[in-house]
Amino acid sequence: MHTRAITQTGLLVLAMNIGCAIDAAAQAFPNKPIRLIVPYPPGGANDNLARPLVQKLTESLGVQVLLENRGGGGATIGADLVAKASPDGYTILFCSTATHATSPQLISRVPYDPFKDFEPVVLLVTSPVLAAASNSLGITNIKDLVAAAKANPGKLSYGSGGVGSVSHLSVEIFKSMAGIDVLHVPYKGGGDFQADMIAGRIDLQFNSAPTVAPYVKAGRMKALALARSARWPELADVLTFAEAGWPQYQPNGWYGLCVPAKTPRAIIERLNSEALKVVASAFYRERLMALVADPAGSTPAEFAAYIRNEYDKYGKVIKATGARAD
Repeated sequence: MHTRAITQTGLLVLAMNIGCAIDAAAQAFPNKPIRLIVPYPPGGANDNLARPLVQKLTESLGVQVLLENRGGGGATIGADLVAKASPDGYTILFCSTATHATSPQLISRVPYDPFKDFEPVVLLVTSPVLAAASNSLGITNIKDLVAAAKANPGKLSYGSGGVGSVSHLSVEIFKSMAGIDVLHVPYKGGGDFQADMIAGRIDLQFNSAPTVAPYVKAGRMKALALARSARWPELADVLTFAEAGWPQYQPNGWYGLCVPAKTPRAIIERLNSEALKVVASAFYRERLMALVADPAGSTPAEFAAYIRNEYDKYGKVIKATGARAD
């Protein structure tokens, strides 16, 4: 009995010491470089959204924030790296529609649970879908696209960054709404099919606006409609889907910050606070304007609810289309 009491007392003291150590670490955070894992190859829209964030967080946190690209596996390779990292705030995921809403439902053996293995920190950015056509197609609006697709079922083609990507599922959503049949041509990444689109070998894409907008601005493809509540100032002549007669069509991509599960609440709140300052800054908003992306901002709880809603939304599309990525 006496031995059991000593053992219980020892465990209690150990637990208190661990708790104190965790609290001390949270209070000292950050005191060394932080890794921001971007689960995509360099050079894409997500990379362009993450780099100015890294610059401003380095300034505000007082330690170097290092961007590390870990692409592959539908963004699951980088996400899994963070899921299995120490929950101390020094390894952060640039989480997205793919890491938390689509890939976990498209790939049979995703090595992490998008809800149990992460703590959401903040929703940073949403990016509307921009529909575009090859210049050689001669289509300038959504109405003409629907008419052409119905007149030539299965003949028009659209490119995507792969099965289950936003650029795939956003077209499948519209196909269902419009009752049209267009051919899916999946590529290995969101930017890989742009050369074929410009050359006219691919007819269409419904993709993240930050990916498509530079080509539209350069006159290399024609914008058809933007899935946003209002027109974009720098694409003022491009109708919204609502203006084009499709108010119910509202897909988008999103990006935020997530950390491993069991990260101390104080660290999550600190990261949230600093990220919100970046999102509110003129510096970041100017860069988002150029990329056709909207600043967001949220509490950790609001972001958690947002992720659950996105998971359910895309889950319905994935189930209806039978899409798989393996």
